Amino acid sequence: MAAYEILIADDHPLFRSALQQALTMGLGAGVRLVEVASIAELEARLAEKTDWDLVLLDLNMPGAYGFSGLVLLRGQYPQIPVVMISAQEEAAVVLRSREFGASGFIPKSSSLEVIQQAVRQVLEGEVWWPPQSEEAASLSSEAKAASAGLASLTPQQFRVLTMVCEGLLNKQIAYELSVSEATVKAHVTAIFRKLGVRTRTQAALLLQQLESVPAA
Repeated sequence: MAAYEILIADDHPLFRSALQQALTMGLGAGVRLVEVASIAELEARLAEKTDWDLVLLDLNMPGAYGFSGLVLLRGQYPQIPVVMISAQEEAAVVLRSREFGASGFIPKSSSLEVIQQAVRQVLEGEVWWPPQSEEAASLSSEAKAASAGLASLTPQQFRVLTMVCEGLLNKQIAYELSVSEATVKAHVTAIFRKLGVRTRTQAALLLQQLESVPAA
């Protein structure tokens, strides 16, 4: 069995190969690294296996709305540590990653040595944060409520929600997911109840709470 099993979720092949190189050098040949390029692929991998040692998650992934991927992971798989990786390195982004439950944050401008150190530290049960200023604004109560609501959704409900926010009709969502329209309606009802909203517009606005980063 591999010493560590790590999921790399990033849609940039070049950065994924840089991470592969850094982690193989830093953790040895025994590490097992699996790459995914979208939230859908990430969910598929997690459905197959839930005992990953770490997920490295790009902030701007296809299928995610800002921090929604992190919130979904923390809600559905709280046992798996998640480290955010992003080219957005502002203190506010780092702070929100922490408040939404990440175990660390690696700026994409980091050296291979820093990436290795950060991952090693989190695998040992600690956290790793870049030496950023702590002056960023904390989460608004609306963002915290949005986070709690999204964390309670099942992966399928989350998929339906993102499709709703992209403007798809129930009929189109049913076709995309190969389920009945009645099933989609039931999902939408459950989603609205969990999020405390009544309309698709309100649901979309709530999801946007996780996209926007307040100015520091």
